[in-house]
Amino acid sequence: MYSLIIHLYAFFIELISPFHKKARLMRLGQWKTNGILREKIDRNAKYIWFHASSLGEFEQGRPLIEKIKAEHPEYKILLTFFSPSGYEVRKNYGGADVVCYLPFDTPYRVKKFLDLSKPVMAIFIKYEFWDNYLSELKRRNIPVYIVSAIFRKEQLFFKWYGGMYRKVLSYFTHIFVQDDASRELLSKYGVTNVSVFGDTRFDRVQDVYKNTKQVPMVDLFVNNNRSDNQLTMVAGSSWQQDEEVYLNYFNEHPELKLIIAPHEIHKDHLMHIESMLKRPSIRLSEATEKDIKGKSCLIVDSFGLLSSIYRYGDLAYIGGGFGAGIHNVLEAAVYGIPVIFGPKYQKFKEARDLLQVGGAFSITDEKAFESKMEELSTYRDLLEAAGAAAGDFVKSNIGATNRIIASIPL
Repeated sequence: MYSLIIHLYAFFIELISPFHKKARLMRLGQWKTNGILREKIDRNAKYIWFHASSLGEFEQGRPLIEKIKAEHPEYKILLTFFSPSGYEVRKNYGGADVVCYLPFDTPYRVKKFLDLSKPVMAIFIKYEFWDNYLSELKRRNIPVYIVSAIFRKEQLFFKWYGGMYRKVLSYFTHIFVQDDASRELLSKYGVTNVSVFGDTRFDRVQDVYKNTKQVPMVDLFVNNNRSDNQLTMVAGSSWQQDEEVYLNYFNEHPELKLIIAPHEIHKDHLMHIESMLKRPSIRLSEATEKDIKGKSCLIVDSFGLLSSIYRYGDLAYIGGGFGAGIHNVLEAAVYGIPVIFGPKYQKFKEARDLLQVGGAFSITDEKAFESKMEELSTYRDLLEAAGAAAGDFVKSNIGATNRIIASIPL
């Protein structure tokens, strides 16, 4: 039944690919995978295969990839993605020796992929549970791990009808989870090869923090004509629903400078943001030293800078909380600034924990955002204390990468 569903999904992707960009990229990318493996896999080398569904999972696994690469040069790295939003951004990532799409999880494709790649070990990141891949790795006696995993009772594994799917958990050599709740839940269902080692994303954001890039034009924007009561807010990965929450407040508060790095930077979205602004703004791609003076809002219309731009904020608004779920709160918190986000955060342990220690605030609507901003701008000691709590929270959770690598036989 499972394989039939995957076959039907693959057929659906092929069917819509002429009309859907992501489906087309996935179909063409998977079609090229075997050729990439034939051309690039060194038959005399030992490969550790890392699989990330998308870009967020890649960033989570990146500290492991880079530490293994640095400390164990006897291994090469094969990196696969399922989603175009991961592969298309990181297909030239220098930390891996081979990067490609993961073919659909059908028996023939799985065997072909493993025959060509011949990994000596597989490491899946957070949420990847492909039945045919995992069972075939088990059959071939190739150790397979999942790292920074998190489990909730709502997941299919733990439904009354989830017994067959729960079997995939038995294929892992070891499961590294983020918290005790995950370990205890797995234990109730007889899964005991589990260690609580935390989340490697903390290590990743700490690495970014240590190597943060200067963005001179952003620095000029923030510090030009800076007043004593100025606050700078960085709105990261925001969607239209988020912008409708914070832009009205920004328009009415001249003490606030705003940097918007929207999740989507296509023309229509950028123009929509600009149509809502009542104060002077400029896009980063168009900014010059002369033109940026006097501007109150800077719109970041390129990817790859956000994690460095958070350093210029006094606080951050993290987008996604009025949609499918919030984006990465740790990228901002590592700089010791408080974060604000919408109501849909419950699936994200780091957001829940950050709220608990006082380094984050969740708002439900525009009125709640205005109230929280008034509080933070009026009581700067509260702003500073929340920022310190956010920074300390990140620092206290660093180290998962080292613990995992020490536990994997290399």
